[in-house]
Amino acid sequence: MTRISALHASQPGSVGAMKSWRYIALHTLTAAVFIFLLQRYGLNASLNSSLLWALTFGGCAAGLAFMQSNR
Repeated sequence: MTRISALHASQPGSVGAMKSWRYIALHTLTAAVFIFLLQRYGLNASLNSSLLWALTFGGCAAGLAFMQSNR
């Protein structure tokens, strides 16, 4: 695939863009669930602390996935 066709495939509204957003959402959800379960049940943290860490790690995972999808 040439660079021009690769750029064309990831335009807004295309299938490539949808796969990218789906990947970002899946990455975010997986990281948030993992850290929540680790904090809540592995380290016996409070619910508030576990949710805060899940939100933080989910946001970081979303940022990393977004940067990787734009490479």
